Amino acid sequence: MTIRILTEAAASISELKANPMKVALSAHDEAIAILNRNEPAFYCVPAQTYESMMDHIEDLELLTIFEQHKNQASIKDGLDDI
Repeated sequence: MTIRILTEAAASISELKANPMKVALSAHDEAIAILNRNEPAFYCVPAQTYESMMDHIEDLELLTIFEQHKNQASIKDGLDDI
């Protein structure tokens, strides 16, 4: 069975338990796959990368909302008319 690992770096759970910061820093600010029995159990992602991913996801959600509503009639009233 082929397992897809979406990172360049990987470490075992045992390595993570022994020295979490060493494992996290060994990926040089990139995500690292944490393996359990040679299969990815989870990904360890640096805080800055995670924040960037969340910003990107939010942008995609806003784009989806925009696309859903772009053909709706717009309201021409000003703020004083509301």
